[in-house]
Amino acid sequence: MVTRILPVRSPNQEFPDARRIQQSLLAHLEKRALTWMAERTPAWINSDHLTALGFTAQLLVGVSYAMSRTGRLWLVASIACLALNWFGDSMDGTLARVRKSERPRYGFYLDHLLDSIGAAALFLGLAYSGYMSGVVATGLLVSFLLLSIQSYLATYALGEFRMSFWSFGPTELRLLLTIGNLALLRWPRIWGGYKLFDVGGVIGVVGMAAMLGYFSVRNVIRLYREESLS
Repeated sequence: MVTRILPVRSPNQEFPDARRIQQSLLAHLEKRALTWMAERTPAWINSDHLTALGFTAQLLVGVSYAMSRTGRLWLVASIACLALNWFGDSMDGTLARVRKSERPRYGFYLDHLLDSIGAAALFLGLAYSGYMSGVVATGLLVSFLLLSIQSYLATYALGEFRMSFWSFGPTELRLLLTIGNLALLRWPRIWGGYKLFDVGGVIGVVGMAAMLGYFSVRNVIRLYREESLS
């Protein structure tokens, strides 16, 4: 297999933006709401402020989960942090597009670097909380990172950045976590003593593994056909 190393891109060279694929359940309503808020955002707030807010909030989600070891009300605090994370993480790109101030390379690199760090903090907090075993939390983190890597590779190789898989995107996952947090207040264990978040986590690992397998195989077949040697 031959890998071609591309030349260094000049800062002034046009950057071909990948086609964004967002087909999640709430995508249409979310887009309308985000655009409405972006058009009314004060001028002194920019995309970097929102990126920082989203990242900080995601770190605080992990901290809240870790602190829930000492009291279940921290689970409620994590819901508030999830809402702030949604606002900052979803609004930064929307605000840039509304204001025609996109920085595609900078935004793509920074957003997804911080997403990976934030995910590690979140699952570390879950593992420490006692509501999820370390093995399941590690499995979720590895599955998330592998699925992310697949998405980034497809962005480069296919020019398509997939933001959702089988109708599930970041917003839907935040909602599932929120519902799970509320359920934990009443049912920390189910089905004969299994941890609620362990059950949900195993389902999440299986689901992400299936997504990874399906889209990886589909993309490999597509690339093979598009670059056939015959």
